[in-house]
Amino acid sequence: MPDLSHLWQRFLLASALIFGLLLGVATTVFGYSNTAPVNVGWSIFHLDGIPLWTVPVVPLVIVLVAGTLYHWFNSLHHFTEHMRHRHRVHELEAELTKLRAHMDQLLEMPEQSGVRLPARTITADITPVETEPVAALPQPTALNGDGKAEKKPRKRGPLPAVADTEPVAVATDGTAEVEPREESPAEA
Repeated sequence: MPDLSHLWQRFLLASALIFGLLLGVATTVFGYSNTAPVNVGWSIFHLDGIPLWTVPVVPLVIVLVAGTLYHWFNSLHHFTEHMRHRHRVHELEAELTKLRAHMDQLLEMPEQSGVRLPARTITADITPVETEPVAALPQPTALNGDGKAEKKPRKRGPLPAVADTEPVAVATDGTAEVEPREESPAEA
């Protein structure tokens, strides 16, 4: 179903066109029918010997021209307000993008705004953990007559025990913060 507001607007435009054409025909007929000169007087304003058709037509033309100029200036005002509003929206969008980038930088979030943040390196001081020495790896085996290595099963030793260390939290400014660890009853 077509949009009724669009149909209503087309009807009003067609009606205005028909009314304007009928008004023009009536004015032309009236002008050619009333050519006799008349004297027009209003308070201190007097016009003598003007054609009769100018009495209704001139004020009508003045009103139509004034209405058209008013409509044009009103449309120009709406257009300038629209452009000013559009410019302000673009300014606010740019400000919002900048604020999002700044907020992402403060919260160290991944970028979402399309603005690249400067890369930051984080360094941490981690002390090495003392472990048991690892057994040496077996030496390569000798080659057999075909030039292939002899396959010998390897024996694996026990895995080295890793010493328990306290967890280290690394702050964004590069300093290490040690969090206290609760000891279990088995360690006590």
